[in-house]
Amino acid sequence: MGELKEKLNLLPDSPGVYIMLDKDGIVIYVGKARVLKNRVRQYFHSSQKSEKVAAMVEHIADFYYIITASEIDALALENNLIKKYKPKYNILLKDDKTYPYIKVHTKEEFPRVSVTRKIKKDGKYFGPFMGGVRCGELLDIIGSVYNVRTCTTAIGAKPKKPCLAYHLKRCQAPCAHLCSKEDYAKRIKATLSFLDGNYEEAEEILQQKMRFFAENEEFELAMEYREKLAMLSKLKLKRITALNRDLNADIIALKTNFIYSSVNVSVTRKGIMQGSTSFALEDGSFCEADALTGFIIQYYNNHELPDELIVQEFCEKELIERYFKEKFDKKVNVVLAKQGVKKQLLDMAEKNAGEYLSKSIDKIKHKNEMTKNACLRLQELLGLKNYPKRMECYDISNISGVDKVGSMVVFIDGESDRNSYRRFKIKTVEGADDYASHQEMMKRRLAKLGTDEEERFPRPQLIVIDGGKGQLSSVKEVFDEFGIKDIELIALAEREEEIFTLYSHEPIRLNPRDYALKVLQRLRDEAHRFAVTYFRNLHSKRNLASVLEEIEGIGKKKRLALLDKFGTIDKIMSASEKELCLVEGIGEELAKKIYSYFKEQV
Repeated sequence: MGELKEKLNLLPDSPGVYIMLDKDGIVIYVGKARVLKNRVRQYFHSSQKSEKVAAMVEHIADFYYIITASEIDALALENNLIKKYKPKYNILLKDDKTYPYIKVHTKEEFPRVSVTRKIKKDGKYFGPFMGGVRCGELLDIIGSVYNVRTCTTAIGAKPKKPCLAYHLKRCQAPCAHLCSKEDYAKRIKATLSFLDGNYEEAEEILQQKMRFFAENEEFELAMEYREKLAMLSKLKLKRITALNRDLNADIIALKTNFIYSSVNVSVTRKGIMQGSTSFALEDGSFCEADALTGFIIQYYNNHELPDELIVQEFCEKELIERYFKEKFDKKVNVVLAKQGVKKQLLDMAEKNAGEYLSKSIDKIKHKNEMTKNACLRLQELLGLKNYPKRMECYDISNISGVDKVGSMVVFIDGESDRNSYRRFKIKTVEGADDYASHQEMMKRRLAKLGTDEEERFPRPQLIVIDGGKGQLSSVKEVFDEFGIKDIELIALAEREEEIFTLYSHEPIRLNPRDYALKVLQRLRDEAHRFAVTYFRNLHSKRNLASVLEEIEGIGKKKRLALLDKFGTIDKIMSASEKELCLVEGIGEELAKKIYSYFKEQV
């Protein structure tokens, strides 16, 4: 503690980021500060600390800091370092919790409409859609009412053959030059109005079609349009009458018991409540303002910024507004709601956050036992030198040495980090040589350490091999070749669930109910699943290409088109002639030939 006190006395008055380390040198917390000296000292000198902060301080063995030009720069750097180190006591939002948007590709000559979860600056976006509203159903309404295209077919000087959507009266077929640019522009304008919340025209057209089919006793079609009208009614009910119809706002509220926290995000677009979602958080922030700011910055890494952000009074309003302006070049009005309908919305979000927190505490505790605490126990039981914060597991998949592939999956603090998964095509090994395949894969992985690529492929604390003594020994040879001594290496044999280490000839057997074994099993099973999925895709595509070569009239270009459209031989075999016609370059005659060929094979 003496060294820490000396470092505390040397802290500057500048803004910046501080990084807390445990005894193993692992980053456990990253924070930003307007004044580094004041904020960092609080952790060690203040008597008013939450249990979570107190627990974190007990594990701080060292810290360092980075001075920045401004608090905005500190906020941006903090966000980048949290993504890089994934510290134990910071808020960590999973990238996969995103919601669908409807995108109108306005920069195209004949704009199409699609569903996406990624926001770019190349079109107009509507959403996010949550709370029972399905984007596919909205696209269905748009197709039925406005007949705009949803396909990716290129529109060129030469007209193409109209597809099934045209014959079903769901598209005006601009690709076949059956719709003028002026007429199509009117349809897109009406579509944009509909997505803005003006449902009256669409409702009237759907009612007309429903009555038409009912009068002609086509009751199935009439029922379809009744279902579309029901979806519109659901959307209309979400409109908040007291809100401005131009209001695009997110309402974010945090609730904490100072050990665990939860945040509720409610979304309104054009005065319509799109829905809400809640997040359970564990956080070592010193105050609620830090926790809320940390959540907001991470959340908007993957979500569209609203025009307004309605938040609680302790939110760092000016800092967040400046950050959004500098980072995204967008003015977002952060509202500390104190009265009126916006305060009512905030109260609702806070109530939802509180209810979610009360229900989530037991889940969070159980999750900790299955993840972080399981890793700590694994360190103890296997005698690992360091806490296995980043664990990587490797597996090989092939059939008789054909299409050999490998997988690398990554767990951080006992949880899967899917963005870090990697696949390997085994290139140098002849036949089904599992040991040599593991060696090739490990050489390619370890070669990234100490290079510029280590930023994307950080050094793990533990590497797990799916296999037994043989696989472990073969990978150990690669470790010796690269001089690796700071990464632990074990193997997990599936049949008896035995753990092989480099320190003993005898395997370690853990109780089947032990969470330390369960975290290894999850890691190994995920590596196996990832490898097998990759193998099947490769094997299926290779077999598909060879089978299609036998059909007269199908060259390389058409094989690739079928491959992109269907993906597997099974799907092509079960496709109808009409579905085959939807593939670019496949006409009626060729579709019939493909269909007949596979029927003969059955």
